[in-house]
This record gives sequence, structure tokens and C-alpha cells, in this order.
Amino acid sequence: MAAPADQASSKHFVLVHGVCVGGWAWFKVATRLRDAGHRVSTPDLAASGVDPRPLREVPTFRDYSKPLLDLLLSVPPGEKVVLVGHSFGGVSIALACELFPEKVAAAVFVSAFMPDHRSPPSYVLEKYK
Repeated sequence: MAAPADQASSKHFVLVHGVCVGGWAWFKVATRLRDAGHRVSTPDLAASGVDPRPLREVPTFRDYSKPLLDLLLSVPPGEKVVLVGHSFGGVSIALACELFPEKVAAAVFVSAFMPDHRSPPSYVLEKYK
């Protein structure tokens, strides 16, 4: 394991899970990043992880992504995060990048759906069918 990063090189990683899991799915990656001196957030998206709501109570994709969007709202001005999305989490981080470009240093799509900038987010799912 590398030595802890100093404050100047430390990053804030936001790890976004895919469907049927929660932020807990990132525990091994989050632990290694924290050990390297980085700040890590692993939000549970709506109706996922510790959120007990059934998916039918989450009417829109924006509602599903709200925990991520709220997290980005709380990021202080001038601070940027590295978004990492897995699977369907890629669509959530794409929405976050679109809504908060000034708060995103980079977006990493790990085996993730990656919508293009000309089509609605549902386009990647329609093509997947």
C-alpha cells in the first residue's frame, strides 16, 4: 500500500453503485482509497442500500439519483469530486455531471452505462433491450 496522500494531492471520490446493491458494494475500494488519504463518499441511491422504500415509490430517475445530487449540492464552491459509477450508476453520474459540471473533476464509468450528450438518459436503456 502506498503512503497516505498529502492534503494537496488528496481527492474526494464519490462512488456510485449499480442496481440491486448500495453504497456498501464499494467497501473494499473505499477502504483502499481512504487508506491512501483520500476522502470517499458512497451514497445509497433511492430505494437502494439502507433506503427502505420500494422502487415503485421512486417515480423518476432524478428522484432515484437524488441522494447523489444532494451530496453534490453540499460540496462547497470551488471544490471538485471524482465521480465513479458502476453499471446503472453510470447514468446517475452522467446526470450529476450535466447538472454540476463545476463540481466534477472527472467521471469514471466502470463497466457502466454511459449515455451520450445528445440523447436522453433512457436512450442507453432503450438500445440495451
